[in-house]
Amino acid sequence: MPTPRKAAMMAEVKDAMGRAKVAIAADFRGLTVAQLTDLRRALRPANVEIKVVKNTLANMAAGQAGRPEMAKLLEGPTAIAFGYGDPVQPVKLLMEHLRVRRMQLAIHAGWIEGQILDRAGVESLATLPSREQLVAEVVGKLQSPLYNFAGLLNASVRNFAGLVDSRIKQLEAAA
Repeated sequence: MPTPRKAAMMAEVKDAMGRAKVAIAADFRGLTVAQLTDLRRALRPANVEIKVVKNTLANMAAGQAGRPEMAKLLEGPTAIAFGYGDPVQPVKLLMEHLRVRRMQLAIHAGWIEGQILDRAGVESLATLPSREQLVAEVVGKLQSPLYNFAGLLNASVRNFAGLVDSRIKQLEAAA
């Protein structure tokens, strides 16, 4: 029978797993409390929550949340960063923070919308542009041919008007 404290912790982790769009598991050993607090503070603007979890509780919570694949993230002492918004932004912020602070944090794996990623997959995810950038690029590429076509039409009309104007001046000069 779990204690009320463990039941509350499991409910909290289950809720986080159920709402998350991305999760990154890392070994938190070697980090001081100040470093972990600094990391939490750096990731908060991207709607990211870091939880240090017991593997058995997290494993049960993953099953209850309907995301059993998240249990594969758990190996050894684990801290999981749950991202609730844009799936790429938390990974970018985490990797940037680790690089800037020169922190040695061993990333075990990542989970993004049902897919398990290894460390290399998590690092490659950090190099992807954000969703907004991708949408802007697609829209820009769709608009570009339309703008070119509109420019060609305007140029044709402008050239024809110039030709008519030139012919009018030529006829006036001859008369």
